[in-house]
Amino acid sequence: MKTTFIWLGLVNIILRSGMFMPLAAMLLWSNSTNAQVTPDSTLNTTVSQSGNNFTIINGNQIGKNLFHSFSQFSLPTNGSAFFDNATDIQNIFARVTGSSVSNIDGLIRANGSANLFLLNPAGILFGPNAQLNIGGSFVGTTATSIKFSDGVEFSATNTTPAPLLTINVPVGLQFGSNPGAITVQGSGHNAQLGDSLQVSGLNLGARGLQLQPGKMLALLGGNVALDGGLLSAPGGQIELGSITNGSVTLNSIPEGFMLSYPHASSFGDIQITQRALASARDLSGQRGGAIQIQGKQVSIRDGSLILVQNRSNQTAGDIAINATQSLQIIGKSPDFQSSSSLINETISPGAAGNIIVTTPQLNIDGGGYILNRTFSTAPGGNIAINTDEMRVNGFAFGDPSPFRAVSQVLAASYGAGKGGNVNISTQNLSILAGGNIAARPYASGNGGDLIVKADTIQVTNEGAPKGFYFSLLSTATFGFGNAGNLKIDTRKLSIQAGGRVSASSIVLGNAGSLTINASESIDVNGVKDAQNPSYIGTAVRPVFGFSNATSGNTTINTPLLNISNGATVFVQNLGSGKAGTLNIQANTLRLDNGASISASTKAGGGGNTNLQLRDLVLMRHGSFISAEAEGSGNGGNITLNAPNIVGLENSDIIANAVKGKGGNIQIATQGIIGLKFRPQLTPENDITASSEFGVSGTVQINNIGVDPNSGLVQLPTNVTDPSQQIASGCSAKQGSRFVVTGRGGVPQNPNQDVTSNVYDGLRLSTWSDVRDISEYRKTGEVTAQMPESSEVLVQATSWHRNTQGKIELIAAQPTHLQPYLTCGAQTEVPAIAMPTTSFGFRKLHQDDY
Repeated sequence: MKTTFIWLGLVNIILRSGMFMPLAAMLLWSNSTNAQVTPDSTLNTTVSQSGNNFTIINGNQIGKNLFHSFSQFSLPTNGSAFFDNATDIQNIFARVTGSSVSNIDGLIRANGSANLFLLNPAGILFGPNAQLNIGGSFVGTTATSIKFSDGVEFSATNTTPAPLLTINVPVGLQFGSNPGAITVQGSGHNAQLGDSLQVSGLNLGARGLQLQPGKMLALLGGNVALDGGLLSAPGGQIELGSITNGSVTLNSIPEGFMLSYPHASSFGDIQITQRALASARDLSGQRGGAIQIQGKQVSIRDGSLILVQNRSNQTAGDIAINATQSLQIIGKSPDFQSSSSLINETISPGAAGNIIVTTPQLNIDGGGYILNRTFSTAPGGNIAINTDEMRVNGFAFGDPSPFRAVSQVLAASYGAGKGGNVNISTQNLSILAGGNIAARPYASGNGGDLIVKADTIQVTNEGAPKGFYFSLLSTATFGFGNAGNLKIDTRKLSIQAGGRVSASSIVLGNAGSLTINASESIDVNGVKDAQNPSYIGTAVRPVFGFSNATSGNTTINTPLLNISNGATVFVQNLGSGKAGTLNIQANTLRLDNGASISASTKAGGGGNTNLQLRDLVLMRHGSFISAEAEGSGNGGNITLNAPNIVGLENSDIIANAVKGKGGNIQIATQGIIGLKFRPQLTPENDITASSEFGVSGTVQINNIGVDPNSGLVQLPTNVTDPSQQIASGCSAKQGSRFVVTGRGGVPQNPNQDVTSNVYDGLRLSTWSDVRDISEYRKTGEVTAQMPESSEVLVQATSWHRNTQGKIELIAAQPTHLQPYLTCGAQTEVPAIAMPTTSFGFRKLHQDDY
C-alpha cells in the first residue's frame, strides 16, 4: 500500500509538471496495485466492490442528469467500473476530488445511451487495457469544473458547500492554472498505408477507447499524449485538446458536443506516438466522422494516424488541427507500413471531408503525410494550410519504395470522383530533399488545383538520394483524368538542384496550366543529374510512349527571371498532342551555362513561346531559346520583344523541325548583339528556323530605333494648302497691261552697260508712277495685309528625350525664310511693282506706245 501510493504520487507530480513519461515508467502499475473507486460523501454516490470490479449506484439525479463524486477513481488491469444508471439518464457527471491521478487499465461501463463525463484535475492515465462500453459520448478531462447553461458549476476543486446541481446541458469546461495531463497507452495500430492505397488492416478488436457509431470521444487536459493509444469514434467526433488555462465551450450536436476554444488563454502539448491512432472511420454506413485537435505543440510520429475514412452516403467531417506554436508530422513505423499522417479519404458514394491545418510552423519530415483522397465516384476533400513557416522535407531512410518513402502533401483521386484542391498560405515554404506537394488523379477522375501563396518559396533536391526522388510542387495526372492547374503567387521563387515546379501528364489525361506571379524574382538553377534538371514547366510525358493529351500553358510574370547551369523553363509534349504556349513577361531575362527556354513537340503542333521583356535578354555559354519539334511535328513560333538582346558564347534562338515545317521567329528590338540569322545551327550565336527534311520557317527581325514603350511624338494632322505658298501679285486694273519685248533691257553680256534709254526701238527709263493715286482710294486708309502662315512639314534631322521621358523628333531651323509677297491691300492699284535694278526697268503705260 505505501509503495503503491508513493508511485501514484510520483506519477501525479510528473503528469502535473507537463513531462511525458516513457512507456516503461508508465507501466510500473500492476494488478497488485490497490485500485480505488471511492466516493467522497459529498453526493449520494454508492460504490460496491467485487474483486477488481466496482458497481456505482445512486448519486444525485436532477432531470436526466446524474451526478457522482469520488475521492479516487482508478481501475486495475481487467477490472471494471459499472455505472448502474437508469436507462433514461442522458448525462452522467463523475468528478474526482482527491489529489491522485486516475489510473484506468480496465473497463468503464454505463447503461443505455448516457453520455459520461469523467472529471479529474489531477490527471487521467488510460493503460493499454483500458476500454469503454457506453452508449453515448465520453469526455475525459482534467478541467476543474463543468459549466451549465444556467450558470451552475459542478466543481472538482471546490467541494465545501453542497454542490448546486442542474437539469441543464453542459456548455463549458473551466480549467485551472495547472491542469493535469491525460495519457492513453497502447500497443499501436496494425494499419497498412501507402500513398496510393486506402488505409487497411484496422482491426482493433476490443482494444483501446472505442465508442458506438456517431458519438463523440473527447480528451481535454493540460498535456495530452497518445503513447501507442487507440481512439475510435466511428462516424462520430474525436476531440483532443490541451489547455493550460482558460475554458472550453461545449456546443450540443447530434453526435454529442462540438468543442471550441474562444476563451482558452494558453495551450499545452499533444504528442501522438508509437503508431497511435485517432480514428473516426465509419463502419456503420451512417456518415463519416470528424477530428479536431487543439494545442500548442502538436507532434505526430512513428507511423501514428489521424484518420477519417468515409464508408457512407453522406459527406464526411473534417480533420482540423490548430497548433498555436507548431505541428510536426514525422517518420514512419519501423516496418515502413504506416506513415505518420493526417488522412481524410472516402471509399463510398459520400464525399471526403477536408483537412484544415492552422499553425505558425508546419514540419513534415521523414516520410510523413497529409493526404486527402477519393477511391470512389464521390469527390475528394480539400487540403487547406495556413502557416508562417512550412517545411516538407526528405524521406524515410530504409523504405524500399521511393514513392511511399517521401514526405508529402497530396490531394488525389483513385476513382471517378474529382480530387480535392490544395490551398497553402504561408510566409516561407520549403520543399526539400525529395519532399512533394501535389494534386494528382490516378484514374478517370480529374485532379484538383494547387494554389500557393507565399512570400518565399524554395524547391530544392539537395540531399535527396539517387533514383526517383524529386522535390516537387506540382499538379500531375497518372490516369485518364485531367490534371488540375497550379497557381503560385510569391515574392521570390527559388528552384535548385533538380527541383521541379510543374503541371504535367504521365499517362492519357491532359496536363493542367501553370501560372507563376513573382513580384521580385525567379531563380531556376542547376540539375540533379544530366537527365534531371531543375525546371518550371507543363508537359505531356507518357510512360507508355503514346498519348494524345494536350499540354497546358506556362505563364510567368516577374521582374527578374534567372535560368542557369542546365536548368530549363518549358512547355513540352512527347505524345501526339499539341504543346501549350509559354508566356513570359519580365524586365530582365538571363540564361547562362546551358540554360534554356523551350516549347517542344514530338508529333503534334509546335508549342509557342511568347517573350515580352522590358529591358534585356542576356544569353551566355551555350544557352538557348527554342520552339523545336522532333519527328513529324512542326516547329513552334517564337515571339521576342525586348529593347536589348544579347547572345554570346554559342547561344541560339531556334525554331527548327526534322520532318515537319520549321517554326516562325519574330523579333522586335532596338539592338541585337552577337546573334545573327543563319540557315542552320553553327558554333556561333544563331537565329534559325530550319527544317531538316521539310520546309524551313521564317525569321523576321524588326530593329526599331525608337523605343515603342516610350510613346510617339504627335505630328500635325492639318494638310498644307499649296495655293497659300505662292505670293499673288496685285490684281490687274482694267486698262493696265505689262509688256516685255526683246531682251527686256538685259545687256548683251555682263560687262556691257546700257548706255541709252532706247533699246531695240523701245524707250527704257526708270519706272515712276506719276498718277494721282488719291482717285483710287475708294475706302479708308490702306493697310498692308499678310496671309497667316500655314504649318509646313519639315523633315526631322535628330531626336532627343524630353523631361517627361518621351522621345521628340527635331528639325533644323531654316537659315532663310522667303517672306510672302502680296498686294492684297492695294488691289485698286493698276500697276505691278517690279524690282529696280541697275539696268533700270520700269512699268510701261499706254501712253508709252
